Amino acid sequence: MLMGEFTHTIDTKGRLIIPAKFREQLGTHFIVTRGLDGCLFGYPLEEWKLLEQKLKALPLTKRDARAFVRFLYSAATDCEIDKQGRINIPLTLRKHATLTKKCVVVGVSNRLEIWSNERWSKFTNDTAENFDEIAEDLNIDF
Repeated sequence: MLMGEFTHTIDTKGRLIIPAKFREQLGTHFIVTRGLDGCLFGYPLEEWKLLEQKLKALPLTKRDARAFVRFLYSAATDCEIDKQGRINIPLTLRKHATLTKKCVVVGVSNRLEIWSNERWSKFTNDTAENFDEIAEDLNIDF
C-alpha cells in the first residue's frame, strides 16, 4: 500500500525523486499518466494491468468512455527509476500538472499522485474545510 506525503523538487529536465518508501512497491518501472484534479497518477505495473482491464470493459459506443480512455492512454509513459531514485516526467505530463519546481508526491493506496505544491496546498486546504461533511456523505465508519 502506498501512503504518505513527500515534497521534492523537479529539475529543469523533468527529473523528480521518488520517495524511497515508494520505490520498492512501485518496482523499477511503473506507469505515469494524467490524473484527476490536475495531478499525475503513477501505477505499479500490476495495478496498471488491473486498470487496463476496467478500461477495456468500457463501452466503445460511449463518447465519454472513448474520450477518457484516449486522454489517459495518450499521455501514459513507462517510467524507470534511475540510480539516484528519480524518474523523468515528459513535458506533456509536467504541463498537465503544472509541475515547475516544488512537487508533492502522495501515496494513495494503489497509486502514487504527483502534484504541484500550489495545487496540493489548495486541494488540502479546501478538503480540510469540508472533511467532516465529505466523510458523512460517504458513510464511512472509522
